[in-house]
Amino acid sequence: MSQRPHAILALADGTIFRGVSIGVEGINTGEVAFNTAMTGYQEILTDPSYCQQIITLTYPHIGNTGTNWEDYESGNINKVYAAGLVIRDLPLVASNFRKTHTLSEFLVQQNVVAIAEIDTRKLTRILREKGAQSGCIMAGSVDEELALQAARAFPGLAGMDLAKVVSCRQAYTWNEGEWSLESGFRPQENARFHVAAYDFGIKRTILRKLAQRGCKVTVLPAQTSAEEILKLQPDGVFLSNGPGDPEPCDYAISATQTLLQKNIPIFGICLGHQLLGLASGARTIKMKFGHHGANHPVQDVATGKVIITSQNHGFAVDASTLPASVRITHVSLFDRSLQGFELTDKPAFCFQGHPEASPGPHEADYLFDKFIAMMQQYQNNLHNRL
Repeated sequence: MSQRPHAILALADGTIFRGVSIGVEGINTGEVAFNTAMTGYQEILTDPSYCQQIITLTYPHIGNTGTNWEDYESGNINKVYAAGLVIRDLPLVASNFRKTHTLSEFLVQQNVVAIAEIDTRKLTRILREKGAQSGCIMAGSVDEELALQAARAFPGLAGMDLAKVVSCRQAYTWNEGEWSLESGFRPQENARFHVAAYDFGIKRTILRKLAQRGCKVTVLPAQTSAEEILKLQPDGVFLSNGPGDPEPCDYAISATQTLLQKNIPIFGICLGHQLLGLASGARTIKMKFGHHGANHPVQDVATGKVIITSQNHGFAVDASTLPASVRITHVSLFDRSLQGFELTDKPAFCFQGHPEASPGPHEADYLFDKFIAMMQQYQNNLHNRL
């Protein structure tokens, strides 16, 4: 790997890391975050929630299995949304029966700047102690002073409305189920429910989880009005994950408030959780360094059961601002931050983590079943009125 071009990572606090390029030559900036997942680097890179973020993977060996055409998470297009990648070591050989490209080939194909051979443990300690900060990766012809200037010029994610940036431009229908070793991705059969899914940066695995449970999913642009949603006569509305600060997304908050008044089942994940919180009257806060990983313990308040979850968020709903009509359902056992709530007077609930995982454990999978049960009850109520 010594023949690779030089690369640097510059942090806004003045720290410089020197390594080698494993992507394209060039420069890019973003908020530097660390993710503790040991697997799933392709899913992480292509998750739209990482828009404008430079990802540091704390596991030292990244790239063992290469990449493939099946593990993209980026909605209806094959795209890397992360602003850059930082790793410790790129293995010399990538081997997997599904591999189509090495990680380095994939990064070049996707026009991503990336750096390897740096001390990711030191970088993670800096982010943990000082908090997430702006950074710049420069590869090829490097200029440390220019990289520092670029890092300090990046404004950070607070105040950024990125949901409408990564969202689809036109509505589309999703009907592909989950993957199996024998048959790959299975087509959906016998749709029983119609879900209108807001695309704030939606992941494919979420869509597959819904399709697998008998949902015809209509995926809609982030700025779709509540009135347009209601014309579809859905059995439920899904508020997806996504990047950036939820507070500037006034279009989504307003639409959610209107939909809540119609008593349609609503399920929110990640950014969708935060938007439901804002629509309910709560406030959100920027976290010091966020939750990014696949081993976060979360407690189900009602049962006391602890589940291990996948997490990816830099903002959180402030539990102290929740109105009386909200019941807390899940809390983080890392820092006691709010992980889930439900409305006591509306068929609406949400979860801050990622029950679909990809990568990560599936212990929060039951939340999709809860959404299905809500839609079944909604259908029953409509039938009884006829």
